[in-house]
Formats: sequence, structure tokens, C-alpha cells
Amino acid sequence: MRIIATAAMMLISTGAFAWDGYNSESSSYVEIGAGNLVRPGQEIEVYDYGTSSYKQVEVQSINTNGAGADVEVYDSESGEYQTYEME
Repeated sequence: MRIIATAAMMLISTGAFAWDGYNSESSSYVEIGAGNLVRPGQEIEVYDYGTSSYKQVEVQSINTNGAGADVEVYDSESGEYQTYEME
């Protein structure tokens, strides 16, 4: 039950605050901006510090872990799946 509550709080908080993380495929930091609904099937806007640009990605899955969550996304521009390790 605690895991479900933690996951719910993380999903709710991403709508109000920016959420910082790390893109393990590109080895760069990312930020999911305030106002993005981070749920599977939703498109979100992400700022990629490695390229200094914003991009749209589609959330594929969210897996919580002890320190945060892994968010798997699909980047239609590059045609790649990426995993964001979010704090």
C-alpha cells in the first residue's frame, strides 16, 4: 500500500513542480517541467540539458524505486525509447 501511495504522490507532484532526472541513454540531465501530466500514454515536454533544448516525448511506463522513479519514454523525433531516472 505504501508503494501505491508513494507513486500517487509522485504523479501528483509532477503537475505542480519541475521534476529532475537523468537520461541513462544519452548520459544527460533532464527536467520534466511543471504542468506535465506524467502518466502512460501522455505526451510531456522535457528539457534536455545535454542538447539545451525542449522536446516532446510520450510516456510509456513509470516504475517507482526507493529513491524516485524510472520513466520510460518514446521520442518520436529520434525514434528511440529512453529511460529517465527521476529523483
